[in-house]
Amino acid sequence: METISSPADYLPIVLQTLLALGFVGFTLSLAAWVGPKLRGRKKDENFECGIDQQGNARSPFSVKYLLTAILFVLFDVEVIFLYPWAVNFKTLGLVGFVEMVVFVVFVLAGLFYVLRKGVMRFE
Repeated sequence: METISSPADYLPIVLQTLLALGFVGFTLSLAAWVGPKLRGRKKDENFECGIDQQGNARSPFSVKYLLTAILFVLFDVEVIFLYPWAVNFKTLGLVGFVEMVVFVVFVLAGLFYVLRKGVMRFE
């Protein structure tokens, strides 16, 4: 038998959301009110790991670092899909095995494509 939910069933979710938003607003307001308000040339200066800045921050850099990071995340997430398959290997049977072989073939095809394009080659 299906139960029909009423607006009153969502009251705990609304209350929890309001409580979380209120807490965030309160702590941000408190930090702005109580926190230090020092200003000056030394305070407003950019700071990066204790090293004085050198040169222009807008200088171009190789996109290969970004591509490497994106590829890492992509293949890392694809490997995560292998875990549930391995846990349910026996219950999925031959159909599950064939589906996973197709998945792995596509992942490897993507990897070989990336390698052939030279994305992982650094000078």
